[in-house]
Amino acid sequence: MKCVSWNVNGLRACMKKGFMDFFQEVDADIFAIQETKMQLEQLEETMKPQGYHLYMNSAEKKGYSGTLVYTKKEPIQCIYGIEGDDTKEGRVITLEYEDFYFVCAYVPNSKDGLTRLPFRVMWEDLLRNHLKKLDEKKPVIYTGDLNVAHEEIDIKNPQANRKNAGFSDEERNKMSELLEAGFTDTFRSLYPDTVKYSWWSYRFKARERNAGWRIDYFFVSNRIRQNVKDAMIYDQIQGSDHCPVGLDISLL
Repeated sequence: MKCVSWNVNGLRACMKKGFMDFFQEVDADIFAIQETKMQLEQLEETMKPQGYHLYMNSAEKKGYSGTLVYTKKEPIQCIYGIEGDDTKEGRVITLEYEDFYFVCAYVPNSKDGLTRLPFRVMWEDLLRNHLKKLDEKKPVIYTGDLNVAHEEIDIKNPQANRKNAGFSDEERNKMSELLEAGFTDTFRSLYPDTVKYSWWSYRFKARERNAGWRIDYFFVSNRIRQNVKDAMIYDQIQGSDHCPVGLDISLL
């Protein structure tokens, strides 16, 4: 089974930059999207590829946040949001299948000056509890823009960013707590010494200089990590300030 995740930074904008070319080429069984920045009624026919079921969680605020999952196989059920979060920012979609759960998330940004860090930390606790409850029933595949570079290898300039959103000690510790709760970072598990990034600022020609951050992930429950065949970062794919990430896994 092939899974792909991409923060498209506006699906309508990304569609004009070759999104569907990559979508068709990669031919994923499940394709998760973050930051759609649109409402369900704004979906055009070109955004509804044949052969896929579509599940969308839009933010109440128009042009903001939002998640979407395309899947070839219809799930048993779809759950929008997480218990305890009433912000209506459209950040989480959970699909239940016979043998596993698939969770797509767009984790809140702590903002400049870490002004939203207290909310972010609280939200991550809710999300981790959600994942742990699912994991008690079936293995979990968890993906998305998690808005944190976990280790120094995951960011170009670690020392300069120690107190910035996405690399604060508090955010990094929350990811460590997720790992300790029984989950595996698939890319880092397979490629412990590989430097690859999934996000680059639009400023200072960051992508040209590859001054990036790895903040987009696929996690799996520890008990299925041996089923992971490969984890990919498609850093050659343009269309957003993020690039897609992928997972090949066998659940048979």
